[in-house]
Amino acid sequence: MGKKLYVGNLPFSATEEQLVDTFSQCGTVDSAKLITDRDTGRSKGFGFVEMSSDDEAQRAIEKFDGQDLDGRAMKVNEAKPMESKSRGSFGGGGGYGGGRGNRY
Repeated sequence: MGKKLYVGNLPFSATEEQLVDTFSQCGTVDSAKLITDRDTGRSKGFGFVEMSSDDEAQRAIEKFDGQDLDGRAMKVNEAKPMESKSRGSFGGGGGYGGGRGNRY
């Protein structure tokens, strides 16, 4: 069990401080990060919380998965490692303009 948790289906109004306050009910929160849109800075509705121990992380999953936060049922589970983006798989892009509708 990892200590880093994925927290999804968050309201767009959620803040990192709100995540810390909420998850502190289950133990020590080492970090909380909301994922935001690069262009607008608006929340994408999910983030990550890192707890200080596996036991605290498990308690947080049991307590908060499906619980309401500002009208939305949170999805909380163990964060999966980020997949590396390899060029050899589907949708590699590249080529002449990447197929973005460039018509001459």
